[in-house]
Amino acid sequence: MQQQRTLLDNIFLVIKGLFMGAANKVPGVSGGIVAFVGGFYEEFIYSLQKINGKAFKLLINGRFKSFYKYTNGSFLVLLILGMLISYFSISQLLDYFLEKKELFVWAAFFGMVLGSIYYISKDYEHWNRKTITAGIIGLIVGISISFLSPAKENDNLIFIFFCGIISVSGMTLPGLSGSFILILLGNYVLLLVDSVNALYVTFAEIFRGDFSFLKHKERMETLTILSVFTLGSATGLVTLSHVLGYVLKRYKEITTAVIIGFITGSLGVIWPWKRSIFKMDTIGNIMYDSNGDKIILNYQRYLPDIANMETWGALFFVIFGIFVLLSLDWYGKNRKERKKVRTGR
Repeated sequence: MQQQRTLLDNIFLVIKGLFMGAANKVPGVSGGIVAFVGGFYEEFIYSLQKINGKAFKLLINGRFKSFYKYTNGSFLVLLILGMLISYFSISQLLDYFLEKKELFVWAAFFGMVLGSIYYISKDYEHWNRKTITAGIIGLIVGISISFLSPAKENDNLIFIFFCGIISVSGMTLPGLSGSFILILLGNYVLLLVDSVNALYVTFAEIFRGDFSFLKHKERMETLTILSVFTLGSATGLVTLSHVLGYVLKRYKEITTAVIIGFITGSLGVIWPWKRSIFKMDTIGNIMYDSNGDKIILNYQRYLPDIANMETWGALFFVIFGIFVLLSLDWYGKNRKERKKVRTGR
């Protein structure tokens, strides 16, 4: 499963990590789609499967080179590097545009998902009674998630651990957004805003030699929540990768059909024309998170007004999103052609 890559391939892998990190950032968009469409989904799942007992034994025994090779380290390091760069660059840029031009951002991602459905479906030649049924099930589940009502915030540690497992779904399951699922579970602000901010402030204090946070009960509770969430995320990442690796190996056609249906159903989540519904307190005032941002409870979707020039701008970004996916398709075909020329096959 490990592949020999050229320098250009490695650069593109980092870029894919950039896109994957950016996609995971937006509630409703799945980084798993980027992996699937980018042609490295199976290698990604395979590499995560290698983070197991044998890998930890190699690490504990100091066999770092063997550990790196066994876990397909070059692939994971480049991909994670792209995600980290994304966190400090593209993700920040996304935050800005989501605030200033939210419609256009959603439109671009909507186009990318439309393009991904075409990309995955065009070469799929295994439609039959079983796969059509699987595709319909995936479609129904995807649509159903779009219309679920969010739960209330819950800081029970067992539930937080469960949230961690669910949160990584966006990386491993194409079409399922971990961020959006956390909104539905009621814990998006607690886990991805307040807890992360608390960690940032804590590191800043430690850097200054200030350990007073150890006596701060509320801060310690928040850091405990973040630790349990991180542990749940790591557990989910490894567990889901093993489950997905198993079903991809034995039921690849059915799994692909479910993914196609699920991604199609998820279009309702990222429908560009929608209004944010904000969380209110008991007297009707909008509530804010620790960043000072309004807390989104859900979305109210509506049909676009063709007479509005902004609608045409959004349609342009839908087409742009589709173009981005078709570019990935073009790159994938070119890469295969180059590989054939190199190997003479």
